[in-house]
Amino acid sequence: MRRTFRRSEPGPRIKVAVVLLVVVLVVFGGRLVQIQGFEAAHYASQASDTRLTTIDIPTVRGDITDASGRPFAISVEVRTVFVDPKEVKADEREQIITELSGRFDLPVEEVTAKLDATTPEGEPSRYQVIKRQVSQQDWRELDELDLQGVSSERDYKRVYPDETGAANLIGFVGAEGHGLEGLEAVMERTLAGEAGKQQVEVGRGGTQIPMVAGLAKEPVPGRSVRLTIDQDIQWHAQQTLAERVDALDAEGGSVVVMDRSARIRAMATYPTYDQNDIDGSTQEDRRNGAVADAFEPGSTNKAITVAGALEEGVTTPDTVYTVPYSIQRYDRTFKDSDYHPTERFTVNGIMATSSNVGTIYIGDQLGPDKLYDYLGKFGFGQPTGLELPGENQGILTDPQYWSGTDQPSISFGHSLSVNAVQLASVYATIANDGVRVEPSLVAGTVDETGDFTASPAREKRRVISPDTAEQVRLMLEAVTGKEGTAQAARIDDYRVGGKTGTANRIDPETGRYEQGQYTSSFVGMAPIDDPELIVLVVLHNPKSEVYGGQAAAPVFTDVMSFALKTDQVPPTGTEPPKLRLRE
Repeated sequence: MRRTFRRSEPGPRIKVAVVLLVVVLVVFGGRLVQIQGFEAAHYASQASDTRLTTIDIPTVRGDITDASGRPFAISVEVRTVFVDPKEVKADEREQIITELSGRFDLPVEEVTAKLDATTPEGEPSRYQVIKRQVSQQDWRELDELDLQGVSSERDYKRVYPDETGAANLIGFVGAEGHGLEGLEAVMERTLAGEAGKQQVEVGRGGTQIPMVAGLAKEPVPGRSVRLTIDQDIQWHAQQTLAERVDALDAEGGSVVVMDRSARIRAMATYPTYDQNDIDGSTQEDRRNGAVADAFEPGSTNKAITVAGALEEGVTTPDTVYTVPYSIQRYDRTFKDSDYHPTERFTVNGIMATSSNVGTIYIGDQLGPDKLYDYLGKFGFGQPTGLELPGENQGILTDPQYWSGTDQPSISFGHSLSVNAVQLASVYATIANDGVRVEPSLVAGTVDETGDFTASPAREKRRVISPDTAEQVRLMLEAVTGKEGTAQAARIDDYRVGGKTGTANRIDPETGRYEQGQYTSSFVGMAPIDDPELIVLVVLHNPKSEVYGGQAAAPVFTDVMSFALKTDQVPPTGTEPPKLRLRE
């Protein structure tokens, strides 16, 4: 028997469906009321966050100037020119391409491609950089054309005035505007300032739209750095050094000019480079040899040996020594630079004639521990305090590690090494009546309103007495006298004192002396009765002249003469005393 089933009435099913639909609508409606009515601000903020971001606003970098405010490095405002392709009018498109490509010497195809640039979603780009570091004048001329969609952002460019002679000291900044070498790197935190903050809208493709930006934080300008350097003396020292290095076919050299308080007035190095053409230089060109090159001081070191012996009371300026041409110590023979019969020299005479043998005798009386102590007190074997990149603080070994021939070698300037600033500061100490002042280079900083803040005072300590310092100064004056080794260092109308230095060069790879290669130096002060300035000259491996009195002393005379005139130091008003050089 066949059964037949009948469908139920549709009414109940429709009622259930309607109820379910009403429930869904109520849920969606409630959620919509919640979002639009109660949480509208929250979701609006989230939406804003998804299209706004914060970028840095460049700030002006502080200048680097000499003691009088003349610039070694300055920042000038420039522009980054960009286009907003979406805003470009169709009837101005060809004019914009022609203007931008012609003004900035860009391929037409490159500019056209930027105007056609799109986002990953296919929308027109809103930001395409055309040219960076555009001068203000060039931007004004372009802006006057009033081309829609062409705009610019403020930026800064570092500029180094030509012919300052201070490239190796000042250094340079990189493409990102941060100091990479020299004082630009050392003083980065002071010079850089603090970038501002700006909110920019981000398009669907991730492009930034600067025109709709909002300033979030004002940029803070960097502080300018004022040096102790005199730009005129710096330039003259650099030119004189370069000419002498070329004339003697030397590998390079340095000139350091200080006042008696160890404030550096010039720091010249050769070879050098053009800060506006970094790609055309090598790492060797950019080194600051005044602190990076360590060398044996040679006879310039005799001033320390004699000063220590005088201070300790083991000798006097008129003490007489029997000085042969050569002496034997262990397995080594020590000689004076020129042959002479055995003579009876005073300490004055030993310094004036730069006798190695006589200085060894004086060093013997002082002893290794005291000799080492005075070398350290004068600043050898320790940082200069200038914190310049690449500084080599030299070598000063503890006496417990000295061999039998080290003491005699060290007493006249071998078997140790120094840099140019360290050696110049020794003579600044002697000029300053025996008080050593840590060398300084930065006079202070200047804020955006022009207020000057001086650098902290440098550390001072007494090394020798005023009487000892005066005695050594008179001996140094005798070096430039008729029987001295540096008659070429004389300057008309001024009493001058100084010391020659000639030392063999050491091969850094083998640690052995290089045959026929020398470091020639001269360091001195003027006026000797009341010293104002100290000038050190060091030449590395000169070819045609090797002795300090002939190679380096002429540079000293030239630079010191110029510096005395620049600082308007009056001629010496006293006559030098007659020193007894021999018995």
